[in-house]
Amino acid sequence: MNELDKLRSRVDELNMELLDIINERGRLAQEIGRVKENQGVYRFDPVRERKMLDIIKQKNEGPFEDSTIEHIFKEIFKASLELQKDDHSKALLVSRKKHPENTLVEVNGQNIGDGKPHFVFGPCAVESYEQVAQVARHLQQKGLKLLRGGAYKPRTSPYDFQGLGVEGLKILKQVSREYNLAVISEIVNPADIEMAEEYLDVIQIGARNMQNFELLKAAGQASKPILLKRGIAATIEEFINAAEYIMSQGNGNIILCERGIRTYEKATRNTLDITAVPILKQETHLPVMVDVTHSTGRRDLLIPAAKAALAIGADGVMAEVHPDPAVALSDSAQQMNLKQFDHFFNEITATSFVRS
Repeated sequence: MNELDKLRSRVDELNMELLDIINERGRLAQEIGRVKENQGVYRFDPVRERKMLDIIKQKNEGPFEDSTIEHIFKEIFKASLELQKDDHSKALLVSRKKHPENTLVEVNGQNIGDGKPHFVFGPCAVESYEQVAQVARHLQQKGLKLLRGGAYKPRTSPYDFQGLGVEGLKILKQVSREYNLAVISEIVNPADIEMAEEYLDVIQIGARNMQNFELLKAAGQASKPILLKRGIAATIEEFINAAEYIMSQGNGNIILCERGIRTYEKATRNTLDITAVPILKQETHLPVMVDVTHSTGRRDLLIPAAKAALAIGADGVMAEVHPDPAVALSDSAQQMNLKQFDHFFNEITATSFVRS
């Protein structure tokens, strides 16, 4: 054996010794974690970590620089801290690690998440009984079961139409009874969740409130399903954690809704993150819908956006329909009239990936 082979052989021996030592340290870290948990002590102790690093650097005789040694040991400390966490408890309730099977959210006889496409249509805002009833009648004729309409409207400007509030909820309730439609509407105040359960079949938490944590917790205590929209600049991780807030309070009937995020692009109202759909389907067990109206803000893009959403695996599509968008009190430019809606619905239900 030549000199190089001898040196390499010694390196191999040291690698195995280091491996044994690192794993032994890991086992000790796990035991320390169990003791701390029993004592109710927080696992991470920055003061002790700093003391250990200082002692290690004092004993360092090279050839590695102190900064290199500190970096190596910080990684060991970090890995040891991760070992102290229970992998089972670390998995989110909404994750597939906790619940491998798809969650089905039952609404008006439809199981959202069952592999079939489901649709939610209706006006941006509830403006009158006649307006909502006209849309509801049109949906009923097509055999549809889910109607949306905003009673509370968080708006960018405080001077824009803010919705009819409770009166809007009452209109939705009346229409739902007359046309056998489940109604979905947004609630913005945690104190209104209990009242909303009286009027709504599904409670929506809109994009601007995705991280309104008190609202999420209140929704988690509701008995009705929750449709949670992705925040205007939220990452997928933040979106998933928002759903976790709801589920951690006991309500597992959650529908996620991708509605586009804000980017530098101005061609559309928002940028539809279409790949968020399969990511959310892989990472969570919750059904995922796509709001093509708010993501594009353009009537001419609704059909291709809806087709793309269904083709990539979305459990459903949401879009806005108004009897006369020209006189709508909010978002008039992006809502379809009834004739446009007929064309839209015929197009998206005629595609091969839409199964009855």
